[in-house]
Amino acid sequence: MSDAFAGYRQEDFIFEEKRAGIVYPHANANGRWAIYTEYFGAFPSTALMLLERGYAIAYLENTTRWCAPEDPLRRVRLADYLEREKGFSHRCVPIGMSCGGLHAIRFAAVAPERVSVLYLDAPVVNLLSCPLHYGDGERDEAMAQECLRALGQTESGMLSYREHPLDYLPVLVKNRIPVVMVYGDSDPVVPYHENGALLEAAYRAAGVPICTFGKAGCAHHPHGLEDPTPVVGYILQYDC
Repeated sequence: MSDAFAGYRQEDFIFEEKRAGIVYPHANANGRWAIYTEYFGAFPSTALMLLERGYAIAYLENTTRWCAPEDPLRRVRLADYLEREKGFSHRCVPIGMSCGGLHAIRFAAVAPERVSVLYLDAPVVNLLSCPLHYGDGERDEAMAQECLRALGQTESGMLSYREHPLDYLPVLVKNRIPVVMVYGDSDPVVPYHENGALLEAAYRAAGVPICTFGKAGCAHHPHGLEDPTPVVGYILQYDC
């Protein structure tokens, strides 16, 4: 259960030994759905507006926030289950905030036919930037070591690692998956020019639909826009 969605009907269950959940709209349910790929219920203004428009909001616990290989595959199987058992639409809207952006990109690359549009917010796109901070930003040693342990990698091994989200951008571009992205231009945790900007450049070079909202003077938090209407409008444009 998430307090962010108090007042909405919430269903919690176990899916393949991981915690999962669904928040249902009060009315006008249309089978459309979005899924938090990490940090369920965080900065919920966009999700709440989607609920008002008939979307369900789903969640599935990850093995690690740094995206183990099995995490996107399990999310695909959850999507199969929700379509088969709950009547949800075939395609969904991943909500990827911070490390959730890493998961959202990997999920879209594994199952592009399952994704209508990606909502990314200060997404981790380059693990050498976050959490390792080989470029700008101040390194959090505990977070860096957490990532290395989770991925079974060493510092030197990460230099040749080929499972960064940025390595999957060609798949997103090839499948022309639209993206709406929000970021703070003063983010020291996930610097935009080392992360989201890589995705934006790839999309703009290929002419794939992308809409970005940069927040002047904003750090990593808060995620989202004060008024999420533009983000939701973009989602509705492509999730049809």
